[in-house]
Amino acid sequence: MQIFEEMAAFRHDQLAFWSEPAAGYRGIIAIHDTTLGPALGGTRLWRYASEADALTDALRLARGMTYKAAIAGLKLGGGKSVILADERPRDRERLFRAHGRAVESLGGRYITAEDVGTSVDDMEFVRAETRWVAGVRGGSGDPSPATAHGVYQGIRACAQERYGDSCLEGRHVTVQGVGHVGYQLCAELAAEGARLTIADINTGSVERAVHEFGATAVAPEAIYDVPADIFAPCALGGVINDRTVARLRVDIVAGSANNQLAEPRHGNALQKRGILFAPDYVINAGGLINVYGELHGWSVERTRRKAAGIYDVVLNVFQRAREDGITAAEAANRVALQILTDARRPGSAEHGSCARRAVSMST
Repeated sequence: MQIFEEMAAFRHDQLAFWSEPAAGYRGIIAIHDTTLGPALGGTRLWRYASEADALTDALRLARGMTYKAAIAGLKLGGGKSVILADERPRDRERLFRAHGRAVESLGGRYITAEDVGTSVDDMEFVRAETRWVAGVRGGSGDPSPATAHGVYQGIRACAQERYGDSCLEGRHVTVQGVGHVGYQLCAELAAEGARLTIADINTGSVERAVHEFGATAVAPEAIYDVPADIFAPCALGGVINDRTVARLRVDIVAGSANNQLAEPRHGNALQKRGILFAPDYVINAGGLINVYGELHGWSVERTRRKAAGIYDVVLNVFQRAREDGITAAEAANRVALQILTDARRPGSAEHGSCARRAVSMST
């Protein structure tokens, strides 16, 4: 892999590699852009098939965080950490304290939080080595409820766009992944009276959702073939691909997973099939809003109101897509890039102020 070519392709500012063999730590921190503020993005712990896969994941996720912050109106840049390790390391404290030292080495250009495979407890270990961490005890904690609430509002916006009515009562929603965010999303959907079909590789999570929400469970691979109104991917990315697009039997794809499209062309493939797609970094911004609220001392109510505003942001993206004759994914990218371009212009309020913001967020 040509690392600088990969960075250029994604237009990244910085990559940091850190290794502490004694702690079992191999980490990659990707900083995509700090035009709007210090890069913020969670730490993902995953057993990657290769180092190249880990790097690509970090780069894609970091870029998504930049766009997510921009389109959500947050003064943050985009970054992401990935740790190449078993999902259940023997000594989590040593591992995450090593990660904290890696984060600290960047001097505030990057702020981390929890993500797939990590927890509030892990962030406490990170905090022992650096102040550049959010989602800790006494702070905003688990961002899953805020993420799920934003996705729920985004699904309502999709229903409004597709059916002319945002009500989800009686709508059939298939949810792929009922972990932290997927479970919270199911709770909100069930409370409105939606009918749920779920799938997850974790049988315990499936049993819990079936018991609590009256959901119907199917095998993980079968979720793509279930006829429904809405498909909500809430597990890992790349699930909309050459193999799955033709199998979907839904009107809408809207979920919390990052990088749902395996390739940009799959957004076109969905549109050709008449399936409305909510760009993932738009609809799943609630978690980032939750962390931003922690950094700026927002109340829980203010954070929830901001996450609820994802409803209007999603509708605005659909409007831009119609006006420009492009897919919703392309429209979201254009909106985010325009925000960043405007901020880079000399004389703009954001131009050249990243360092000052990083210092202010540490106090």
